[in-house]
Amino acid sequence: MKTIVKFCAIALLVFTACKDGKKENKEVETPTQEIAFATFGDKISEKDALTKDQMLAKFENMNVGDTIDVKFTSEIKEVCSKKGCWMKLPLNEATETMVRFKDYGFFMPLDSQGKEVIVAGKAFVKITPVEELQHYAEDAGKSKEEIAKITEPKKEFAFEANGVLLGTK
Repeated sequence: MKTIVKFCAIALLVFTACKDGKKENKEVETPTQEIAFATFGDKISEKDALTKDQMLAKFENMNVGDTIDVKFTSEIKEVCSKKGCWMKLPLNEATETMVRFKDYGFFMPLDSQGKEVIVAGKAFVKITPVEELQHYAEDAGKSKEEIAKITEPKKEFAFEANGVLLGTK
C-alpha cells in the first residue's frame, strides 16, 4: 500500500511539475499575403526577378540577335488557346514579349490569362516573319479578317522560358 501511495505521489509531482514548467506563449500571428505559385519547367525562385519595366529597358538596349539570361515578372495577357504552348506578357501599355518554352518541354494552362507569372530564361530580339505571325494569330483564335491584315514582318522582343512560376490566386 505504501508503494502505491508513493508511486501516485511521485507521478502527481512529475505531471504537475512538467505542466507548470511549460507555459505556452501564444502570440497571434498576422497572416502575410503571399502569392502561391505553380511551377512549370525548371524549378526557379521568385527572388531577384526584374519588374516588367526593368525588362523593357533591357530589351530596348538590345539589337536583333542579342541574347541575355534573365528572370522577370508580369501578368499573362494572352495564352495559346490550343495547347498553351506560348504566352504574351505585357511590358507596358504598348509593348509585349512573346514567350515560348524551351524544347517545347512544357505548356501553360489554357485558363491562365490575367494571372501573375515569373519567367526565367533567355531574352532576345528577333524579326518574326509574316507566316509565323499569322500562325500565332490563328492559335490565339483571331478571325480570318484579322489574320489577313498581317502583311509585314515584325521586330519582336522574344523570350524562351526554361522555368515559369504561375500565380495561383
